[in-house]
Amino acid sequence: MSEHILYILIGWAIAGGSPGPTTLAILSTSLSQGRRAGLILASGIVCGSATWGIAAALGLGGVMASNAWLFDVLRYVGASYLLWLAFKSARSAYWGTQITQQTRHIDHPFRTGFLIHITNPKAILAWGAIYTIAVPNGGTPLDIALVFALLSLTSICVFMGYAVLFSNAAIAHGYGKLKRLFDSAFAILFGYASLQILTRSLSVR
Repeated sequence: MSEHILYILIGWAIAGGSPGPTTLAILSTSLSQGRRAGLILASGIVCGSATWGIAAALGLGGVMASNAWLFDVLRYVGASYLLWLAFKSARSAYWGTQITQQTRHIDHPFRTGFLIHITNPKAILAWGAIYTIAVPNGGTPLDIALVFALLSLTSICVFMGYAVLFSNAAIAHGYGKLKRLFDSAFAILFGYASLQILTRSLSVR
């Protein structure tokens, strides 16, 4: 394993925690649905990331990179799902739904988190690049497994930490007062993320 693994993990944490569809989903869910739903959604995101990590370790990244249509399929599915989340946020903003015990329930938060991440085909390229950097030439399967475990643990800390942070009572209370404004912002951001996925050129081409 690379002697620079600490710096690699810091970079992984910064990249994972930077603004994007995954962090946006955790933010919106934790604020509006509470800590439990946020943590469940975050666990789905972690599992989606781990799935790509295992796929990259098995060498499937090269197969996907040589078949651009696979990237396109996942890209369109992911963009469509984000548009659906944008629509739900816009509908909530329009109707001004209040936060109650009923509205604090989210349907299938784990599946939501998993789908958001598993429909991001660039994740497998990110995992592959990290393996190349963190695992030295002649590295053993144990080296790869250790890097996978450390990266996954870092992702857990980042995403679960976001869920805990944004479900804080004071933050949630502020959200309740400005719910329609936040929902409008989430609708715009989810829509923007979807359009970015649809229009951005993939590096494998």
